Amino acid sequence: MVPRIFGSIGIFVVLLLHWSKADTGAHITSGLWLCQQAPRCGHRMYNPTEQCCDHDTILPLNRTRLCGPGCTFWPCFELCCPESFGPQKRFVVRLKVLGMKSRCSTSPISRVCPNS
Repeated sequence: MVPRIFGSIGIFVVLLLHWSKADTGAHITSGLWLCQQAPRCGHRMYNPTEQCCDHDTILPLNRTRLCGPGCTFWPCFELCCPESFGPQKRFVVRLKVLGMKSRCSTSPISRVCPNS
């Protein structure tokens, strides 16, 4: 169970790290408390080692979606970007850049999906 502190500052998750050291048969335990703001998706907290936030929706990291017909992408790590419209629609999968708001116009291309 992870202790949580509620207050006007926001919700914080408190992590306790334990170090154990054996010294001539004696067992010494010390700890360090670290406070970090919990990641939020909309109004909910999530675990970034197992989940991501995509448009205010919490998704598992391994979730995939379709980007055009027969082309999949990971919404936690990639964007599905339309490149052209009309009868010959073209989609491009672009990489999300960690720590930045990723956009189709500025993100690097990962791959081009086959035409529909």
